[in-house]
Amino acid sequence: MRISDHRYNGERLRMELALRFLRHEARTQTIRAWTGLSDDRIRKLYRTYMSQASRFLPRHRGKSPHQVGYFTRSQRSQHETAVLASVLSLLGAVPAAPDTAAGVPALARGEQLCQAFEAYRMLLPSSQITFEHAVFLATALARGDQLRLGGCGGCGGLMVTERFTLRTQRCHHCASPLQAH
Repeated sequence: MRISDHRYNGERLRMELALRFLRHEARTQTIRAWTGLSDDRIRKLYRTYMSQASRFLPRHRGKSPHQVGYFTRSQRSQHETAVLASVLSLLGAVPAAPDTAAGVPALARGEQLCQAFEAYRMLLPSSQITFEHAVFLATALARGDQLRLGGCGGCGGLMVTERFTLRTQRCHHCASPLQAH
């Protein structure tokens, strides 16, 4: 029996994705949803592989983020959210059109999500958006029930907006008093 045998590929991929999620400080419930591994297996992975990590990786407890207001609360968070949404879209973690089935966690989408978050962190290393928030954003955009991708009413730039808005949304560049004519 070899771990490289084809019949073990699925299990190996789940373990590798779980380790990647652990490195991004994901909660146990998030890792379980995306990999299908048990809570006990995830804790054992953390103890075995993350205890020897070069830096301490904390384990977050409690519920995962679930409030859409986090992404629209300030100009900085709106900007960071738009950049993250762009990268998520470009790398295929969010489908072009909302689809309820696309919001379901899967190994392939989990890999794309990790790639997108890592690329995003290279673009904005001091971002306030955590991996857990990125997971929530990708899921919400894929489902399209709370958040959606849209364009700025002024310049057409990409924005993340709540699904039902009462007025035309404008990015922080177009909304600033210096840009008003």
